[in-house]
Amino acid sequence: MVAAAITRRGLLAGAAAGGGLVVAWWLFPRNFPNPLAASSGEHVFDAWLKIAEDGVVTVAVPQLEMGQGITTLLPQIIAQELGADWRQIAVEPAPISGAYANIPLASKWSALWGGPVQGFADSSDDILATRFAQDSRFSATADGMSIAAFETPCRHAAAAARSMLAQSAAERWGVRWEECVVDNGFVRNGDEQFSFGELAVDAAAQEAIDPPPLRPEQPGEDPLPNDADAPVSFPRIDLPSKVDGTYQFAGDVRLPGMAYAAIRHGPVDNTTLSGFEQGRPRGVLSVIEGKRWIAAIAGNWWQAERALSALRPQFTTQTPIDSDEIAARLDSMVDSGASFRIAENGFGAEAMTRVDFARRYEVEAAIPAPLETACVTARFEDGKLELWMASQAPESAREAAARAIDIDLEKVVLYPMPAGGSFDARLGHDHAIEAALIAREFSGSHGRPIQLIWSRREEIVQSRPRTPAYLLLGAQLSADGGGRIDALRSRIACPPANMEFGKRLFDNLTASAAIRETNGTKDAMACEGAVPPYAIPSVVVDHIPVEIGLPVGRMRGNANAYTAFATESFIDEIVAEHSSEPLSYRMAMLGDDIRLAACLQLAAQMAAWDGGIDQSGQGLACHRIGDAVSGGRIACVATARQSEGGVRVTRLSAAVDIGRIINIDIARQQIEGGLIFGLSLALGNAIRYRSGLPTALDYDELGLPSLADCPEIEVEFIANEAASADPGELGAVVAAPAIANALFSATGLRLRRLPLLSGGI
Repeated sequence: MVAAAITRRGLLAGAAAGGGLVVAWWLFPRNFPNPLAASSGEHVFDAWLKIAEDGVVTVAVPQLEMGQGITTLLPQIIAQELGADWRQIAVEPAPISGAYANIPLASKWSALWGGPVQGFADSSDDILATRFAQDSRFSATADGMSIAAFETPCRHAAAAARSMLAQSAAERWGVRWEECVVDNGFVRNGDEQFSFGELAVDAAAQEAIDPPPLRPEQPGEDPLPNDADAPVSFPRIDLPSKVDGTYQFAGDVRLPGMAYAAIRHGPVDNTTLSGFEQGRPRGVLSVIEGKRWIAAIAGNWWQAERALSALRPQFTTQTPIDSDEIAARLDSMVDSGASFRIAENGFGAEAMTRVDFARRYEVEAAIPAPLETACVTARFEDGKLELWMASQAPESAREAAARAIDIDLEKVVLYPMPAGGSFDARLGHDHAIEAALIAREFSGSHGRPIQLIWSRREEIVQSRPRTPAYLLLGAQLSADGGGRIDALRSRIACPPANMEFGKRLFDNLTASAAIRETNGTKDAMACEGAVPPYAIPSVVVDHIPVEIGLPVGRMRGNANAYTAFATESFIDEIVAEHSSEPLSYRMAMLGDDIRLAACLQLAAQMAAWDGGIDQSGQGLACHRIGDAVSGGRIACVATARQSEGGVRVTRLSAAVDIGRIINIDIARQQIEGGLIFGLSLALGNAIRYRSGLPTALDYDELGLPSLADCPEIEVEFIANEAASADPGELGAVVAAPAIANALFSATGLRLRRLPLLSGGI
């Protein structure tokens, strides 16, 4: 991206040379043409909504729907602020535009795109992040930032439209617009009323009130008990079509004359296609070679996939990667490798004069493995490329495709499609590049669009896994022998995974080039969650960057998944060493986070916590994602029981505080789904590599939990009016430490490697 090269250092240097003109341009407010187009009978009110003459309110959603419910959450916010009836709400994907910039995510990821550095005021950070996000049309879906980024713009758009509807009705009645009441899809004044549809034409011509007259109450729902049998106020918009099979995912796109492409990739990025059987297998329309892959095109995908087996492609890999070698590198670095200081709180490093208790935790690589594999439909015609695909970062995918076939960005059109799961897998755009290259060769000569589908094998081979990490935790304990932590130090050895990911996403580097560019660099995001929410007098966190040769990326939970596992396992080990009680020990350290303490108490009550006595099979863990003001909290009690088939997790009881809850049903789905995701990370099979290839190449080899493996799950929410936090990753990060602690309680075995059974019992 052009904007990615602009940093504050460059901006200031340009200002000095140009007399402030660069600064003036960079800080100048941006205006964007309204990206929405009205269909027959529709009227555009804002970049976020249209109202039709039949009363239907269509909401534009700029985030990828991948099961998290964002195509319900943003429309719900607009419906509540607007005063619409939920039954009249429709949704359409928003076009790529700077009007939908994800500014909070751009700010959080500023180190990845070359943004703000330390030493400048927060306000200048905000301005630079805003300008970067707007100018680069950065609307990525990631890190649970959708509500933080888009709730306020949605409310402002809805409030403005509400004022316009009220003004239109007020003119007809000869009253002040403030006297009108807007609710349930009508504008009312006394006994008189007009529907939205009746007012749409005139209202669209009104001038919106500035600033928009927001309702005093914020959008949301009150939490209900887990067993409450109450109707859902805002049912998911996508649910009926997903139930009856009419919902259109990326893999459901069908174009006239479309052909299908299957593909084979080399083991890792630094590989080349060295040969294949010559000749075209029967039924194959075309065979296309890439530098690191080969694709076959046929009238159906299965025929194309079978053809690849007949072609028997061979690849040459420069430096094959093996898990044993990765483990050896992490092992050699975690104890004494050169490090970067990420956090130093309280009394700082000097407060730790001795190490009374230390443990090491090892976390294997993990892959997202979404249900729907990578799929993109492409048509190249008259120098123009069209892409139908699911992408968490659509503008990056669009730019990468344009560069791949050397055409102007304006000649690439991306139609955003929902994804059948992602867990951050769709932050990558390798499949967009491949589809562009294949379409240029095939569509250009055959005049037909193609649909590229990765097989499950290719999805796993090409996956950029969540980084493996070794964590060494040491504590200085109180001199009174009570086991209280006076100082805590964490050393985290792992690649600078986020910096590497940023080079791929923003600079369009290959995986091997991204590894070279970021080798030895500091990555604060690789240590997220390592500063615990406990009131510990001294906390120090260090990152030891390790080059492992394996391209890594992001996955649901990211660093919080392994920092929560290490910290909560470490706390439990100190508790056991001093014969303390796990709940009261944690409660004593949570005086600074009353909300998390309340979660712990509630989770213990839900699970009938017995004090964590030996052989009880109960394990406790808690975690906070984010800061003390806006972060989400969760506490979980896992219950494990020994049976003839071994130890089995039978129950997960979770108490959650995500502040103001927008949609209680979706929040519960996200926590429950996250707990199952975390269960798979805890008890599934490790993803290991041999000669650059994963040893598991299909779903059944990943050890994912089946329905029979799923424990009873109980979730309760704690109501409050704090900032709304994302629930999507909380369950995924707390499950593993709770289960590890439960297995220790049930068996007496302390498992310090994740997945927990990767080394056997």
